[in-house]
Amino acid sequence: MSVDTLPLAVAHDAKWAPAADLAHPAPSRSVARAVEHALRHAGYEVLPLRNAEEAIVDSVPLDVPVSVTMTASKGVDATIDLTERLSARGYTVTPHLAARMFRDKAHLADTAARLTDQAIHGIFVIGGDSPEAAGPFTDALALLEQLATSGHSFRSIGVGGYPEGHAHISHDQVDRALENKARHATHFVTQMCFRGFTTAAWARHVKRKGVDLPIRIGLPGAVTRQKLARISANIGLGQSARFLVKQNSLLWRFFLPGGYRPDRLINALAPTLGSTDHTLAGFHFFTFNEVARTEAWRQAWLTRLHQAAQDN
Repeated sequence: MSVDTLPLAVAHDAKWAPAADLAHPAPSRSVARAVEHALRHAGYEVLPLRNAEEAIVDSVPLDVPVSVTMTASKGVDATIDLTERLSARGYTVTPHLAARMFRDKAHLADTAARLTDQAIHGIFVIGGDSPEAAGPFTDALALLEQLATSGHSFRSIGVGGYPEGHAHISHDQVDRALENKARHATHFVTQMCFRGFTTAAWARHVKRKGVDLPIRIGLPGAVTRQKLARISANIGLGQSARFLVKQNSLLWRFFLPGGYRPDRLINALAPTLGSTDHTLAGFHFFTFNEVARTEAWRQAWLTRLHQAAQDN
């Protein structure tokens, strides 16, 4: 079932989910199963900050994949160090490789070899937000091409998707970059977009362009404004501000009383999951290291979906 086939009021403001504060109508069984599958196989993104490892180990099950961002203020090693420690604890971990943070080809090769030596088989390649590139790689495609040229053993390579476009790049350029990156990738992860119908429309556009890679939907986790403020201090106000500016309407949403929960966004996306006219294939939660709260929220949804299935 596509969002396009639903009445407008349902497609854009559906409140079917069995979350405690959301009312009927009840979901179809196929939609409920699709949401449950997406939540059960969701991944969490974290920042390589102090106490991140302990927070993950205390709250996150081993079957939840974890990705570790790469920030200009913390550097490459902080990301790789946390990736290695979490992998040693039994997690499936994907480090971000920010192209603009690698000094040269040798720096990239050494990092790739370090990951391979630790049996880490997945990476997520981004351009990065550093104002100036530290070396020859100015964007994600340049780094992907160098990895392909030098040879690598990574089985999973994720790249970014932009449902709302890019602030500094035209739509045509974004489309060309997407097609070029797709040749080197196994899947996309979208940037945060708070309009479910926009994400679904973009996914359909990608498929029409002939790109059939799975698309994981980037969503904020259950995040408090207090945690976001603390993280902003840790990663640097400038970088945090740039990140927030890039995300449409994100700043005011996080600073509503009580913080943010992704319930309504999941409700908006739910009718589109499982459709054959796109390749949306699951959820990727930007936790801002609020992993305990996000995991409790996820488990509550899974419990309610399970109970609703039994009631039916």
